[in-house]
Amino acid sequence: MSHRSRTRAVPVCVLLLTPLAAGLTACGGPSSDPLAAKPYDAAGQISFGGVDLDRPADPDKPLEVRAEGGGSRITDVTATDAAGRYVRGRLSADGTRWRSTAPLAAGAHYTLRVSTENGAGKPGRRTIGFDTAPADKRLRVTFGPDRGTYGVGQPVTAELSEPVRDPAGRAVVERALKVRSRPAVTGGWHWVDDRTLHYRPREYWPAHATIDVRSTLDGVRVGGRLHGGPTKPLRLRTGDRVEALTDARTHHMTVLRDGKKIKTIPVTTGKPGFDTRNGVKVVLAKESFVRMRGTSVGIPEGSSDSYDLPVHWATRVTWSGEYVHAAPWSVGSQGAANVSHGCTGMSTANARWFFDTVRVGDIVKVVGSAGETMTPFDNGFGDWNLSWEQWLKGSALAGGGPDGTGPARSARLRPTV
Repeated sequence: MSHRSRTRAVPVCVLLLTPLAAGLTACGGPSSDPLAAKPYDAAGQISFGGVDLDRPADPDKPLEVRAEGGGSRITDVTATDAAGRYVRGRLSADGTRWRSTAPLAAGAHYTLRVSTENGAGKPGRRTIGFDTAPADKRLRVTFGPDRGTYGVGQPVTAELSEPVRDPAGRAVVERALKVRSRPAVTGGWHWVDDRTLHYRPREYWPAHATIDVRSTLDGVRVGGRLHGGPTKPLRLRTGDRVEALTDARTHHMTVLRDGKKIKTIPVTTGKPGFDTRNGVKVVLAKESFVRMRGTSVGIPEGSSDSYDLPVHWATRVTWSGEYVHAAPWSVGSQGAANVSHGCTGMSTANARWFFDTVRVGDIVKVVGSAGETMTPFDNGFGDWNLSWEQWLKGSALAGGGPDGTGPARSARLRPTV
């Protein structure tokens, strides 16, 4: 019984499929599909403006495509460079003219593809390649710091070979500087001055992150005759989240790794008149030996505050000479009083431990001092002393202008103790 049911079902399936297949053949024939017609060469129906195939085109002049002949119209235009970047453009309502609305890149090769339709609705196509002239002046970008592993407070820097003052030009530059972090973060660029940008996240970088920095500015018009040049990409990594928190009132430093306390150290900070700066600083360098002289910070030789000392295990946090270092001469005051000329002093053993524990880019924060707050840009990396809202005001994209902190000024390398 079941065997006879199965044999009768087979012809039914065949009968159902056969008319369906026939229907597909009838509907899918090339003669009935308007999109299946092979486009003809539209060379005689279009003309180009701003392009001379015999010599490089001016990248600062707009690109134009025009329909020629009665009834012909342009249906689509794409222009891409070798990197796959598209040129924005606008097609007129009647389809007779297309014009680029963004500048071409300098020193680039473009492929221009134009689709047309004649009066009878038949599709045509034309593809040409052309080059643009090299830029008169190139804007080059150098990313910093060097490749390597850094602390979670390390900003990314971009140094420009030419000043960019115009807000529109700054927006072009900033839009082309790409930062990607894994894990992802919310971050932004801040214009320190006409030639310098810093990038930081809203909070510190995640521990053990990978940060890739690159530029898409090559060939792009920044302003006037200035175009972007090639830029070497940068890859950074972060290590553990290490933070040194110094309270000048209690005369102790607490060192955290990934949020957990790993050591508390008795310290001495700046005495009145030489108060240590408050705020967040970033480790700039580590020097196992530094000779520190009071004359380097304006203290007259022979005065009661004059000094000339060999200093070991010195971790630099400002360019003007503030360090965390060994101060065996003040061990009796460490944990009890502030007697230094601005640095954070500790025993030789603790200074060696600190030197070996931290890396460039780690966080050193001071609270409770009578000193001023660390400035954002002119004496090291004080970037974290700006709120996120203040930081965004220095972006040409988010804020459009300076935040009132002023341009960075060069600082002499002047160690203090």
